Amino acid sequence: MKENKYRLGLVSVSFRQHSPIEILEATKKAGLSCIEWGSDVHAPCQDIERLREIAALQKEYGVFCSSYGTYFRLGETPIGDLEKYISAAKILGTDILRLWCGTKSGDEYSTKEKHELIEQCKQAAEIACRENVTLCMECHKGTYTQKLEYTSELMSSVNSPHFRMYWQPFQWQSMEENLNYAQAIAGYARHIHVFQWKDKERFSLNDGVEEWRAYLSKFTTPRTLLLEFMPDDKITSLLAEVNALKSIIGEKE
Repeated sequence: MKENKYRLGLVSVSFRQHSPIEILEATKKAGLSCIEWGSDVHAPCQDIERLREIAALQKEYGVFCSSYGTYFRLGETPIGDLEKYISAAKILGTDILRLWCGTKSGDEYSTKEKHELIEQCKQAAEIACRENVTLCMECHKGTYTQKLEYTSELMSSVNSPHFRMYWQPFQWQSMEENLNYAQAIAGYARHIHVFQWKDKERFSLNDGVEEWRAYLSKFTTPRTLLLEFMPDDKITSLLAEVNALKSIIGEKE
């Protein structure tokens, strides 16, 4: 793998109990270049002062905002609220927002519910186009994009460069299923959340080096790899996980 193929970063929700400055210090020390700030604890969309403080701290530490990890849920959160999340993302210096799509797996939607959700996704994509940002849906349990067939259908139906995906492995599915999902949506995926889980049990990335090399082989263009959660939730474990990630992508520690 080419050493310059990836940008390495961290999802701030990995350390909800720590302050933004503590997270920036750990990020810088570990040699990561970017952070996805979560809207739930660290960077609430309505707290303009906090957002500006984080933006200033990013410059001080030489770390940029890769994305804004919102908890905006299409099909549940009022679409009128999207503008304030977009404004917050711009203050942080990013044009990529992470959203959740729907409130249940795609196979649980009625035809009417599916139509209404897709129409709202199209509306959100139009807002994103107007604001020149990209909305990325997360592959998450309990959302419309839980299963590949519905994700593919969604991307085709919305059909907008401003409406895209993240990718992450589903810890309750087989490696083969995850590889198929990754390959199918690689062209739509902007960022990748990186962790090594099996069901509810967490492991170090050192236990998944070959597995992750196989996953990343499905993505042929540069991606941002964002570490999400530590195997023990400790911020002191970040450096070891970063070193494991560098090993996965062929960078020297």
